[in-house]
Amino acid sequence: MICESVLVECKREYTPAIIKTVVAFSNTGGGTVYIGVDDAGTVVGVEDADSVMLQLSNAVRDSIHPDVTLFVEYHLHVVEGKTVITAEVQKGTSCPYYLSAKGIRPCGVFVRQGASTVPATETAILRMIKETDGERYEQVRSLNQELTFMEAEKEFKKRNIPFGVNQQKTLALINADGMYTNLALLLSDQCVHTIKCAVYEGGAKAKFKDRREFTGSLLTQLADSFEFIDRYNRNRSKIDGLYRIDRRDYPVESVREALLNALVHRDYSFSDSTLIRIFDDRIEFVSLGGLVRGITISDMLLGISVARNRDLANVFYRLTLIEAYGTGIPKILRDYSQYPVEPRIEATDNAFKITLPNRNEIEERPSLGANERIVLDMFKDKDAIVRKDVEATLNISQAMAVRVIKRLVDTGVIRTVGGGRNTRYVLVKEAP
Repeated sequence: MICESVLVECKREYTPAIIKTVVAFSNTGGGTVYIGVDDAGTVVGVEDADSVMLQLSNAVRDSIHPDVTLFVEYHLHVVEGKTVITAEVQKGTSCPYYLSAKGIRPCGVFVRQGASTVPATETAILRMIKETDGERYEQVRSLNQELTFMEAEKEFKKRNIPFGVNQQKTLALINADGMYTNLALLLSDQCVHTIKCAVYEGGAKAKFKDRREFTGSLLTQLADSFEFIDRYNRNRSKIDGLYRIDRRDYPVESVREALLNALVHRDYSFSDSTLIRIFDDRIEFVSLGGLVRGITISDMLLGISVARNRDLANVFYRLTLIEAYGTGIPKILRDYSQYPVEPRIEATDNAFKITLPNRNEIEERPSLGANERIVLDMFKDKDAIVRKDVEATLNISQAMAVRVIKRLVDTGVIRTVGGGRNTRYVLVKEAP
Protein backbone atom coordinates (compact mmCIF):
# COMPACT_ATOMS: atom_id res chain seq x y z
CA MET A 1 0.00 0.00 0.00
CA ILE A 2 1.20 3.52 -0.85
CA CYS A 3 0.90 6.01 2.01
CA GLU A 4 0.98 9.81 1.69
CA SER A 5 3.88 11.59 3.38
CA VAL A 6 6.07 14.63 3.00
CA LEU A 7 7.58 12.89 -0.07
CA VAL A 8 4.44 11.19 -1.45
CA GLU A 9 1.14 12.54 -2.79
CA CYS A 10 -1.68 10.26 -4.03
CA LYS A 11 -4.34 11.35 -6.51
CA ARG A 12 -7.21 9.22 -7.71
CA GLU A 13 -7.21 11.06 -11.06
CA TYR A 14 -5.58 14.01 -12.75
CA THR A 15 -6.76 17.44 -11.56
CA PRO A 16 -5.15 20.90 -12.01
CA ALA A 17 -4.40 20.92 -8.28
CA ILE A 18 -1.61 18.40 -8.93
CA ILE A 19 0.49 21.28 -10.31
CA LYS A 20 0.53 22.88 -6.84
CA THR A 21 2.02 19.67 -5.45
CA VAL A 22 4.70 19.61 -8.15
CA VAL A 23 5.56 23.21 -7.18
CA ALA A 24 5.69 22.22 -3.50
CA PHE A 25 8.02 19.26 -4.14
CA SER A 26 10.24 21.47 -6.31
CA ASN A 27 10.53 24.03 -3.51
CA THR A 28 10.99 21.63 -0.62
CA GLY A 29 12.78 18.29 -0.79
CA GLY A 30 11.38 16.64 -3.88
CA GLY A 31 8.82 13.82 -3.92
CA THR A 32 6.56 11.63 -6.04
CA VAL A 33 3.01 12.20 -7.21
CA TYR A 34 0.99 9.00 -7.85
CA ILE A 35 -1.98 9.34 -10.19
CA GLY A 36 -4.36 6.38 -10.04
CA VAL A 37 -4.03 5.85 -6.28
CA ASP A 38 -6.66 7.21 -3.88
CA ASP A 39 -6.04 8.94 -0.54
CA ALA A 40 -6.26 5.63 1.32
CA GLY A 41 -3.46 4.19 -0.82
CA THR A 42 -5.72 1.91 -2.84
CA VAL A 43 -4.73 1.45 -6.49
CA VAL A 44 -7.63 2.42 -8.76
CA GLY A 45 -5.70 2.90 -11.99
CA VAL A 46 -5.89 5.45 -14.81
CA GLU A 47 -7.72 5.08 -18.10
CA ASP A 48 -5.99 6.42 -21.23
CA ALA A 49 -2.74 6.81 -19.30
CA ASP A 50 -0.80 8.21 -22.26
CA SER A 51 -3.26 11.08 -22.67
CA VAL A 52 -3.20 11.87 -18.94
CA MET A 53 0.62 11.81 -18.87
CA LEU A 54 0.72 14.24 -21.80
CA GLN A 55 -1.78 16.52 -20.09
CA LEU A 56 0.29 16.49 -16.90
CA SER A 57 3.61 17.17 -18.61
CA ASN A 58 2.14 20.03 -20.64
CA ALA A 59 0.64 21.59 -17.51
CA VAL A 60 3.97 21.35 -15.65
CA ARG A 61 5.76 22.94 -18.60
CA ASP A 62 3.24 25.74 -19.14
CA SER A 63 2.03 26.53 -15.61
CA ILE A 64 5.21 26.61 -13.50
CA HIS A 65 7.95 29.22 -13.51
CA PRO A 66 10.93 29.11 -13.63
CA ASP A 67 11.11 26.09 -15.94
CA VAL A 68 11.05 22.96 -13.76
CA THR A 69 10.78 20.32 -16.50
CA LEU A 70 14.39 19.18 -16.08
CA PHE A 71 13.59 18.17 -12.51
CA VAL A 72 10.46 16.10 -13.27
CA GLU A 73 10.36 12.55 -14.69
CA TYR A 74 7.16 10.73 -15.72
CA HIS A 75 6.66 6.96 -15.64
CA LEU A 76 3.92 4.41 -16.24
CA HIS A 77 3.65 1.48 -13.82
CA VAL A 78 1.37 -1.56 -13.74
CA VAL A 79 0.32 -2.21 -10.15
CA GLU A 80 -2.17 -4.97 -9.33
CA GLY A 81 -3.00 -5.11 -13.02
CA LYS A 82 -3.84 -1.40 -13.17
CA THR A 83 -1.90 1.48 -14.74
CA VAL A 84 -0.48 4.11 -12.42
CA ILE A 85 1.33 7.33 -13.48
CA THR A 86 4.14 8.73 -11.36
CA ALA A 87 5.71 12.17 -11.55
CA GLU A 88 9.06 12.04 -9.73
CA VAL A 89 10.05 15.56 -8.75
CA GLN A 90 13.49 16.64 -7.57
CA LYS A 91 14.09 19.82 -5.61
CA GLY A 92 14.88 22.51 -8.19
CA THR A 93 17.89 24.81 -8.29
CA SER A 94 15.92 28.03 -8.93
CA CYS A 95 13.58 28.16 -5.95
CA PRO A 96 11.04 29.51 -5.40
CA TYR A 97 9.02 27.86 -8.18
CA TYR A 98 5.53 29.25 -8.54
CA LEU A 99 2.35 29.15 -10.60
CA SER A 100 2.89 31.46 -13.56
CA ALA A 101 -0.64 32.84 -13.29
CA LYS A 102 -0.19 33.81 -9.62
CA GLY A 103 3.39 35.10 -9.42
CA ILE A 104 5.91 34.99 -6.56
CA ARG A 105 3.31 35.37 -3.85
CA PRO A 106 1.92 33.04 -1.19
CA CYS A 107 -1.00 32.22 -3.49
CA GLY A 108 1.44 31.05 -6.17
CA VAL A 109 4.28 29.47 -4.17
CA PHE A 110 3.73 26.17 -2.35
CA VAL A 111 5.75 23.94 -0.02
CA ARG A 112 5.24 20.55 1.63
CA GLN A 113 4.20 20.50 5.25
CA GLY A 114 3.88 16.91 6.40
CA ALA A 115 1.60 15.15 3.90
CA SER A 116 -0.01 18.43 2.81
CA THR A 117 0.72 21.05 0.15
CA VAL A 118 0.39 24.54 1.65
CA PRO A 119 1.07 28.13 0.50
CA ALA A 120 4.51 29.39 1.47
CA THR A 121 4.73 32.36 3.78
CA GLU A 122 6.30 35.56 2.46
CA THR A 123 9.21 35.02 4.86
CA ALA A 124 9.80 31.54 3.42
CA ILE A 125 9.62 32.94 -0.12
CA LEU A 126 12.21 35.61 0.65
CA ARG A 127 14.46 33.01 2.26
CA MET A 128 14.29 30.81 -0.85
CA ILE A 129 15.06 33.77 -3.11
CA LYS A 130 18.05 34.73 -0.99
CA GLU A 131 19.38 31.16 -0.92
CA THR A 132 19.12 30.93 -4.70
CA ASP A 133 20.13 34.43 -5.80
CA GLY A 134 22.62 35.36 -3.09
CA GLU A 135 22.74 38.17 -0.55
CA ARG A 136 22.96 41.22 -2.85
CA TYR A 137 19.57 42.88 -2.73
CA GLU A 138 19.68 44.34 -6.23
CA GLN A 139 20.43 40.94 -7.83
CA VAL A 140 17.58 39.10 -6.11
CA ARG A 141 14.39 38.42 -8.05
CA SER A 142 11.70 41.00 -7.40
CA LEU A 143 8.57 39.71 -5.69
CA ASN A 144 6.63 41.98 -8.04
CA GLN A 145 7.08 40.91 -11.65
CA GLU A 146 4.38 43.27 -12.99
CA LEU A 147 6.70 46.26 -13.39
CA THR A 148 6.48 49.29 -15.66
CA PHE A 149 9.23 51.78 -16.52
CA MET A 150 7.54 54.90 -17.87
CA GLU A 151 9.68 57.31 -15.83
CA ALA A 152 12.91 55.39 -16.37
CA GLU A 153 12.28 55.31 -20.11
CA LYS A 154 11.97 59.12 -20.10
CA GLU A 155 15.32 59.49 -18.32
CA PHE A 156 17.09 57.13 -20.71
CA LYS A 157 15.49 58.84 -23.70
CA LYS A 158 16.73 62.27 -22.51
CA ARG A 159 20.27 60.95 -22.77
CA ASN A 160 19.71 59.08 -26.04
CA ILE A 161 20.35 55.72 -24.35
CA PRO A 162 18.30 52.68 -25.50
CA PHE A 163 16.22 50.98 -22.82
CA GLY A 164 14.89 47.86 -24.49
CA VAL A 165 14.87 44.29 -23.20
CA ASN A 166 18.47 43.66 -24.31
CA GLN A 167 19.68 46.77 -22.50
CA GLN A 168 17.71 45.80 -19.39
CA LYS A 169 19.46 42.42 -19.40
CA THR A 170 22.88 44.09 -19.81
CA LEU A 171 22.12 46.49 -16.94
CA ALA A 172 21.00 43.54 -14.74
CA LEU A 173 17.35 44.56 -14.50
CA ILE A 174 16.48 41.16 -16.01
CA ASN A 175 18.28 38.04 -14.83
CA ALA A 176 19.29 34.90 -16.73
CA ASP A 177 15.82 33.39 -16.16
CA GLY A 178 14.15 36.39 -17.79
CA MET A 179 12.82 37.70 -14.48
CA TYR A 180 12.95 41.23 -13.09
CA THR A 181 15.46 41.80 -10.31
CA ASN A 182 15.17 44.14 -7.35
CA LEU A 183 17.27 46.60 -9.33
CA ALA A 184 14.40 46.69 -11.83
CA LEU A 185 12.00 47.26 -8.92
CA LEU A 186 14.06 50.26 -7.74
CA LEU A 187 13.95 51.85 -11.20
CA SER A 188 10.32 50.92 -11.88
CA ASP A 189 7.22 53.02 -11.36
CA GLN A 190 6.26 50.50 -8.63
CA CYS A 191 9.35 51.11 -6.45
CA VAL A 192 8.35 50.48 -2.82
CA HIS A 193 11.09 52.66 -1.29
CA THR A 194 10.59 56.39 -0.75
CA ILE A 195 12.42 59.59 0.19
CA LYS A 196 10.98 61.71 2.99
CA CYS A 197 11.95 65.39 3.11
CA ALA A 198 11.19 67.67 6.04
CA VAL A 199 11.90 71.37 6.61
CA TYR A 200 12.14 72.54 10.23
CA GLU A 201 12.01 75.97 11.78
CA GLY A 202 15.26 76.86 13.53
CA GLY A 203 17.86 74.25 14.37
CA ALA A 204 15.82 71.59 16.16
CA LYS A 205 13.17 69.05 15.13
CA ALA A 206 10.44 70.93 16.95
CA LYS A 207 8.27 72.65 14.34
CA PHE A 208 7.64 71.65 10.72
CA LYS A 209 7.63 74.27 7.99
CA ASP A 210 7.15 71.82 5.12
CA ARG A 211 7.37 68.10 4.39
CA ARG A 212 7.01 65.82 1.40
CA GLU A 213 7.34 62.13 0.59
CA PHE A 214 8.57 61.22 -2.89
CA THR A 215 7.58 57.94 -4.53
CA GLY A 216 7.93 56.14 -7.84
CA SER A 217 11.11 55.25 -9.69
CA LEU A 218 14.33 56.15 -7.87
CA LEU A 219 15.17 58.31 -10.88
CA THR A 220 11.99 60.32 -10.33
CA GLN A 221 12.58 60.53 -6.58
CA LEU A 222 16.09 61.81 -7.23
CA ALA A 223 14.85 64.64 -9.46
CA ASP A 224 11.88 65.54 -7.24
CA SER A 225 13.83 65.61 -3.98
CA PHE A 226 16.65 67.65 -5.54
CA GLU A 227 14.09 70.20 -6.77
CA PHE A 228 12.52 70.30 -3.30
CA ILE A 229 15.87 70.94 -1.60
CA ASP A 230 16.78 73.58 -4.18
CA ARG A 231 13.62 75.48 -3.28
CA TYR A 232 15.03 75.96 0.23
CA ASN A 233 18.62 76.57 -0.86
CA ARG A 234 18.44 80.34 -0.66
CA ASN A 235 20.64 82.74 -2.62
CA ARG A 236 22.04 85.46 -0.35
CA SER A 237 23.86 88.61 -1.37
CA LYS A 238 26.93 90.24 0.18
CA ILE A 239 28.44 93.59 -0.78
CA ASP A 240 32.22 93.52 -1.17
CA GLY A 241 33.37 97.04 -2.08
CA LEU A 242 31.75 97.93 -5.39
CA TYR A 243 30.63 94.39 -6.07
CA ARG A 244 27.66 92.34 -5.01
CA ILE A 245 28.43 88.65 -4.42
CA ASP A 246 25.58 86.14 -4.56
CA ARG A 247 25.99 82.79 -2.87
CA ARG A 248 23.67 79.85 -2.21
CA ASP A 249 23.34 78.55 1.35
CA TYR A 250 24.60 75.15 0.21
CA PRO A 251 26.89 74.38 -2.73
CA VAL A 252 24.61 72.87 -5.37
CA GLU A 253 27.22 70.26 -6.27
CA SER A 254 27.51 69.18 -2.63
CA VAL A 255 23.74 68.77 -2.34
CA ARG A 256 23.73 66.70 -5.51
CA GLU A 257 26.57 64.44 -4.34
CA ALA A 258 25.10 63.94 -0.86
CA LEU A 259 21.72 63.03 -2.37
CA LEU A 260 23.25 60.59 -4.87
CA ASN A 261 25.32 59.01 -2.09
CA ALA A 262 22.17 58.49 0.01
CA LEU A 263 20.45 56.66 -2.86
CA VAL A 264 23.29 54.66 -4.38
CA HIS A 265 24.81 53.38 -1.15
CA ARG A 266 21.77 52.75 1.05
CA ASP A 267 20.73 49.24 2.05
CA TYR A 268 17.39 48.58 0.34
CA SER A 269 16.77 45.42 2.32
CA PHE A 270 15.50 47.87 4.97
CA SER A 271 12.01 49.11 4.17
CA ASP A 272 12.10 52.55 5.82
CA SER A 273 12.60 55.74 3.83
CA THR A 274 15.72 57.74 3.05
CA LEU A 275 15.47 60.92 5.16
CA ILE A 276 16.40 64.49 4.23
CA ARG A 277 16.08 67.09 7.01
CA ILE A 278 16.47 70.79 6.27
CA PHE A 279 17.16 73.16 9.18
CA ASP A 280 18.08 76.85 9.19
CA ASP A 281 21.74 76.01 9.61
CA ARG A 282 22.20 72.58 7.99
CA ILE A 283 20.85 69.79 5.81
CA GLU A 284 21.03 66.17 6.97
CA PHE A 285 20.95 63.23 4.56
CA VAL A 286 20.21 59.97 6.40
CA SER A 287 20.25 56.63 4.58
CA LEU A 288 19.74 53.12 5.97
CA GLY A 289 22.66 50.72 6.09
CA GLY A 290 26.01 51.63 7.63
CA LEU A 291 29.31 51.55 5.82
CA VAL A 292 30.07 48.58 3.61
CA ARG A 293 32.03 46.01 5.61
CA GLY A 294 35.75 46.76 5.61
CA ILE A 295 35.38 50.46 4.78
CA THR A 296 35.85 53.22 7.36
CA ILE A 297 34.94 56.90 7.33
CA SER A 298 38.65 57.70 6.98
CA ASP A 299 38.71 55.56 3.83
CA MET A 300 35.76 57.51 2.43
CA LEU A 301 37.46 60.84 3.06
CA LEU A 302 40.39 59.59 0.99
CA GLY A 303 38.07 58.78 -1.91
CA ILE A 304 37.93 55.00 -1.39
CA SER A 305 34.49 53.65 -2.21
CA VAL A 306 32.91 50.21 -2.37
CA ALA A 307 29.41 50.42 -3.85
CA ARG A 308 26.82 48.44 -1.92
CA ASN A 309 24.58 48.52 -5.01
CA ARG A 310 27.06 48.10 -7.88
CA ASP A 311 24.43 47.61 -10.57
CA LEU A 312 22.45 50.66 -9.44
CA ALA A 313 25.68 52.69 -9.41
CA ASN A 314 26.37 51.45 -12.94
CA VAL A 315 22.95 52.65 -14.12
CA PHE A 316 23.57 56.08 -12.57
CA TYR A 317 26.99 56.11 -14.23
CA ARG A 318 25.46 55.29 -17.62
CA LEU A 319 23.02 58.17 -17.13
CA THR A 320 25.99 60.47 -16.27
CA LEU A 321 24.53 61.13 -12.84
CA ILE A 322 27.80 60.04 -11.24
CA GLU A 323 31.27 60.37 -12.74
CA ALA A 324 33.28 57.73 -10.91
CA TYR A 325 33.10 55.82 -7.66
CA GLY A 326 34.62 57.50 -4.63
CA THR A 327 34.59 61.09 -5.93
CA GLY A 328 31.47 62.37 -4.15
CA ILE A 329 32.74 62.86 -0.59
CA PRO A 330 36.04 64.54 -1.66
CA LYS A 331 34.00 66.91 -3.86
CA ILE A 332 31.83 67.88 -0.90
CA LEU A 333 34.88 68.50 1.29
CA ARG A 334 36.46 70.68 -1.40
CA ASP A 335 33.31 72.81 -1.59
CA TYR A 336 33.70 73.60 2.12
CA SER A 337 37.49 73.89 2.23
CA GLN A 338 37.37 77.69 2.67
CA TYR A 339 34.93 77.60 5.60
CA PRO A 340 35.59 77.11 9.32
CA VAL A 341 33.12 74.24 9.62
CA GLU A 342 33.32 71.07 7.52
CA PRO A 343 30.52 68.72 6.52
CA ARG A 344 29.98 66.04 9.13
CA ILE A 345 29.92 62.33 8.28
CA GLU A 346 28.55 59.83 10.79
CA ALA A 347 27.88 56.11 10.57
CA THR A 348 26.39 53.40 12.77
CA ASP A 349 25.90 49.73 12.01
CA ASN A 350 22.59 50.47 10.29
CA ALA A 351 22.61 54.11 9.24
CA PHE A 352 24.77 56.69 7.48
CA LYS A 353 24.43 60.49 7.72
CA ILE A 354 26.00 63.42 5.88
CA THR A 355 25.40 66.89 7.33
CA LEU A 356 26.03 69.94 5.15
CA PRO A 357 26.41 73.23 7.09
CA ASN A 358 24.71 76.36 5.80
CA ARG A 359 27.64 78.46 4.50
CA ASN A 360 25.85 81.79 4.90
CA GLU A 361 24.71 81.00 8.44
CA ILE A 362 28.30 80.17 9.39
CA GLU A 363 29.58 83.62 8.46
CA GLU A 364 26.67 85.46 10.08
CA ARG A 365 27.05 83.85 13.51
CA PRO A 366 29.23 85.00 16.38
CA SER A 367 32.31 82.98 17.21
CA LEU A 368 31.70 80.48 20.01
CA GLY A 369 34.10 78.54 22.19
CA ALA A 370 34.48 74.79 22.44
CA ASN A 371 32.25 74.49 25.55
CA GLU A 372 29.46 76.49 23.92
CA ARG A 373 29.59 74.28 20.83
CA ILE A 374 29.38 71.12 22.96
CA VAL A 375 26.31 72.52 24.71
CA LEU A 376 24.68 73.29 21.36
CA ASP A 377 25.26 69.70 20.26
CA MET A 378 23.06 68.64 23.18
CA PHE A 379 20.03 70.08 21.35
CA LYS A 380 20.33 67.46 18.65
CA ASP A 381 18.78 65.01 21.13
CA LYS A 382 16.84 67.37 23.39
CA ASP A 383 14.29 70.12 22.87
CA ALA A 384 15.36 71.83 26.13
CA ILE A 385 18.20 71.62 28.65
CA VAL A 386 18.79 72.74 32.24
CA ARG A 387 21.91 73.98 33.99
CA LYS A 388 22.64 70.57 35.53
CA ASP A 389 22.73 69.04 32.04
CA VAL A 390 25.53 71.46 31.15
CA GLU A 391 27.43 70.71 34.36
CA ALA A 392 27.25 66.95 33.73
CA THR A 393 28.10 67.09 30.03
CA LEU A 394 31.09 69.44 30.44
CA ASN A 395 32.06 68.13 33.91
CA ILE A 396 32.35 71.69 35.21
CA SER A 397 31.19 73.61 38.28
CA GLN A 398 27.84 75.33 38.67
CA ALA A 399 29.43 78.77 38.31
CA MET A 400 31.23 77.81 35.10
CA ALA A 401 28.01 76.29 33.69
CA VAL A 402 26.18 79.56 34.40
CA ARG A 403 28.85 81.51 32.45
CA VAL A 404 28.66 79.15 29.44
CA ILE A 405 24.88 79.42 29.37
CA LYS A 406 25.00 83.22 29.73
CA ARG A 407 27.37 83.43 26.76
CA LEU A 408 24.91 81.47 24.59
CA VAL A 409 21.94 83.54 25.79
CA ASP A 410 23.80 86.84 25.19
CA THR A 411 24.69 85.84 21.63
CA GLY A 412 21.06 84.99 20.92
CA VAL A 413 21.64 81.32 20.20
CA ILE A 414 19.48 80.01 23.07
CA ARG A 415 16.80 81.63 25.21
CA THR A 416 15.51 81.18 28.74
CA VAL A 417 12.11 79.60 29.41
CA GLY A 418 10.48 79.63 32.85
CA GLY A 419 12.16 80.71 36.06
CA GLY A 420 13.49 79.55 39.39
CA ARG A 421 13.77 75.76 39.66
CA ASN A 422 11.84 75.42 36.42
CA THR A 423 14.35 77.40 34.39
CA ARG A 424 15.32 75.70 31.17
CA TYR A 425 16.91 76.70 27.88
CA VAL A 426 15.72 76.16 24.33
CA LEU A 427 17.39 76.67 20.99
CA VAL A 428 16.83 79.85 19.01
CA LYS A 429 19.20 78.90 16.21
CA GLU A 430 22.03 76.44 16.35
CA ALA A 431 25.62 77.48 15.84
CA PRO A 432 27.96 75.20 13.85
